[in-house]
Parts: sequence; structure tokens; C-alpha cells
Amino acid sequence: MAVIDLMPRPPALEVRGLVAGYGGEPVLQGVSLRLQAGELLAVLGGSGAGKSSLLKVLLGLLPPQSGQVSVFGLDPSVDPVAARAMLAYVPENVAVYPHLDGLENLRYLLGLAGRRPDEAAIALALREVDLPEAAWRQRAARYSKGMRQKLLIALALLREAPLLLLDEPASGLDPEATDQLAALLSRLRDAGRAILMVSHDLEATSAIADRYVFLAKGQVLREGSDLASLGADAAALRTLYARRADLAP
Repeated sequence: MAVIDLMPRPPALEVRGLVAGYGGEPVLQGVSLRLQAGELLAVLGGSGAGKSSLLKVLLGLLPPQSGQVSVFGLDPSVDPVAARAMLAYVPENVAVYPHLDGLENLRYLLGLAGRRPDEAAIALALREVDLPEAAWRQRAARYSKGMRQKLLIALALLREAPLLLLDEPASGLDPEATDQLAALLSRLRDAGRAILMVSHDLEATSAIADRYVFLAKGQVLREGSDLASLGADAAALRTLYARRADLAP
């Protein structure tokens, strides 16, 4: 007889009443959100909304002034090494070693993480993210942003990171690369990974996000499961984001 695990599992990510900032001045003011495994959450907001500060808190780089943050039950401000082991971060300006090829980048970065996967596992991860095989032995200096993103997502797969954080993943991508990224993230979400992407671009997330959180001036202004559920707000939000404007509370 199969044993059914009834033990409650912590969410992939939980933020409660988060207040954080710089020099005593709060940027995030009472932010709360929750992300489960197998879910893609889009955190949207204009310049100055607090998106970058939120990522810094999740990465353990900015300590909360108050509130609670949990990454699979781990507090990044208390045990940043253990919390970071559960997540992978893909920044807006994707940085890899330009003088190394794709395979060399993965081997080196995995070595820094204390991992030594075999060549078959590396090849499988690169195929899973659809990085063309012809690019595996090309110097990363020749990679587009989309190719560098795929390389870092392959790294996340090889590290077996269950939570993926992406900062403005669609910026600088052409329409084809944007569609490829959306398809890749959908596959990863469907395979059970938790994905949080922060963006100012409402349209780039509309096809794949399960839920949306809209930040304005460090506060959660609105949240919803789809754009249609926001009704008249959706049109206003599209206009505001198209202008890269802050949302007024």
C-alpha cells in the first residue's frame, strides 16, 4: 500500500508584512505575497515600485526592518546560504564569462556551487532549455541575452533549484526570443518549479503568469489571478505600464 504524505509543506516563498529599505528609510512597506511550487507569479511595477528591493531581500542581500520572509521555510536574512541553495537568480543584465564557451561556463559555475554533474546531465539541461547545440562550444561573448538566460536557467536545472527568480526577463528580447522564454518558463512551471518574475512589462507576462501582484511605491496595490478579473483596472494598468509610469496608490 502506498504511503500518503499528509505532512503540510511550506510554500516555495512567503512574505508577510515586509518592511525594508536603506538608511532607515523604508522602500517596501508591508508587502505580503505567497508562491507555491508549480506556480508562476508576476510582480509588476514601474520604476521605484520596490521590485529590485524585494529581490534583494529574497536573496538575503537586504535585511528586513520588520515582517517575515520564508524560502521553503528558510529565512534568507538568518541563513542566506541555505536559502540561496533553494533558488536560482537570473538578473536583468545576464552575466556569464565571455571568454568561456557555454559548456565551460556551466562546468565552472557548477564547480563553484560544489556540484560535478556528468556530461550527459549537462547536455540534457541544455536541450531542455533549447540552447542550440551549435552554441554549446561557442564563446559566450557571442551569445544574445536570450541565450545567456537559457544558459543560467540550465544552471538552475543542474543545481536542482526549486525556486527561480527572474528580473525583467523579457527586456531586450525580440518577439521570437520572448515567445521562447515564455514557452520555457511554462514548461518549468508545469514540471513543478516555483517561478517569480519581476517586470514593468504587463504584456510580456500576460500569457504565462498564474497570478499578478502590482507594486506601487513599495506597497501591494492590486493582485489577481488573471487580467480579465481586474476588469477596468487592466486597461488602466496597461496604459500606465506602457508609459513605464509608477502606479499611484
